[in-house]
Amino acid sequence: MSTLSDLLAEHTDLPGEAVDHLQRVVGEWQLLADLSFADILLWVSTAPGGRGEAGRAVCVAQCRPTTAPTAFPEDVVGTVASGVEHPQVRRALDDGVIVRSEGQEPHPGTPPSHEAWPVRLGGQVIGVLSRDTNVSHQRTRSPLEVAYLDSAEDLCQMISDGTFPTPQSRTVTNSSPRAGDGFIRLDPEGSVVYASPNALSAYHRMGSSLDLIGQDLADVTQALVTDPFESRDVATYIRSTLADQPGPAMEIEARGVTVVLRALVLRPEGQIVGAVVVVRDVTEVKRRDRALLSKDATIREIHHRVKNNLQTVAALLRLQARRTENEEAQQALSESVRRVTSIALVHDTLSMSVDEEVDLDEVVDRLIPILSDVASVGTPITVHREGSFGVFSAERATPLVMVLTELVQNAIEHAFEASVPGTVTLRASRSARALDVVVHDNGKGLPDGFDLESSNRLGLQIVRTLVAAELDATLGLAPAEGGGTDAILRVPLGRRGSKTPDQRA
Repeated sequence: MSTLSDLLAEHTDLPGEAVDHLQRVVGEWQLLADLSFADILLWVSTAPGGRGEAGRAVCVAQCRPTTAPTAFPEDVVGTVASGVEHPQVRRALDDGVIVRSEGQEPHPGTPPSHEAWPVRLGGQVIGVLSRDTNVSHQRTRSPLEVAYLDSAEDLCQMISDGTFPTPQSRTVTNSSPRAGDGFIRLDPEGSVVYASPNALSAYHRMGSSLDLIGQDLADVTQALVTDPFESRDVATYIRSTLADQPGPAMEIEARGVTVVLRALVLRPEGQIVGAVVVVRDVTEVKRRDRALLSKDATIREIHHRVKNNLQTVAALLRLQARRTENEEAQQALSESVRRVTSIALVHDTLSMSVDEEVDLDEVVDRLIPILSDVASVGTPITVHREGSFGVFSAERATPLVMVLTELVQNAIEHAFEASVPGTVTLRASRSARALDVVVHDNGKGLPDGFDLESSNRLGLQIVRTLVAAELDATLGLAPAEGGGTDAILRVPLGRRGSKTPDQRA
């Protein structure tokens, strides 16, 4: 099954920031679908070079509500917006306006039918969310439905404004509360204006005997939590959310009950109108999670021990290099130290991660001082990074770090005259389709007749092998504009950047 990243890579040429924002929107939209009683579809405009005709609107993600029947029993992902079924999508994408069904007004007390909301980032429309309801199922205008729909309207407006979700918000989809778990609507002062039956039940299990309506939720929750630090933190969390200073979901305990509580400020068109609080009783889930946490800790401990072993190997090689009088052997051992150290940095990062993913920016920033120290021994070379590499799976992070290390070291060793200062710059640019990296030096340039494929340098041979076999990437060396050399690496992302086990064999 294609992921959102795969589809964005195939159909669009969006920059990395836009891809990240759409990922955050999709991470939040189950709550939006449930509050809307509607299917939510994400549409993007196809770009030249993508699959299909450029300029068409294609659906790249779909979310069905758990609170109402779906309007689309069949999968819509991959289909193109038509003038018959989704005429509003194209207009919202082109004009950047909210498009509703004819005669439909905001907050009608009934679920939306054929709406389209532009998704903005930095003032630019990068996609469209459509909301469609199963019209064969009519809902009554109960207080719950009205509270849900009003909140959904505000969240949609914030998505259209570009203020939701924020870069800091990162939803854990398997534990984040849903609207059906327990829903509370607050006014701007923090008083409860609506609480669903499930929310009331969760608070009753924590020991509350109050009717929440009209109560200050921060005060009520603080009084229930027995731990004084935790009680203070949860009250601060709710009040900070109403002050438009949101934080991650909180887990609280009271009377042996464990509850996850998440608050979202409602700020349509820049005006705070209240907040939504969703709660979930996770007491039984926590018992099962303890076993999984033990396994995660074991995996991280393995990465930690691998890192320690690699550092030991590097230290032994470094010691041997110091005791070796042969200059060629000493250089070979020093290069081995650098390669082992770069792999150890990846395992060190994984030892602190819970999802087997590596933030390449963090690894590169830790690697640069090591390379700079090596360079400063013979030639005063400065190494620095520009742009963001982003997050990679552990499987691809190790070869990519090795490639970057070898390219930088190759520039340090061969691009500059002895004792002449220079600069090596790693420039990263990530889009939906690929990570583009340029390792630029301002040195003397490539020698006459140089050919990358026929070069017998060990570092470049390692690079060629990793680029072709592990990354499915492309690499070229070319004279840089204004002097020096550019090593240009392009690593495909999404399905274009993944190989099956058979292809790797």
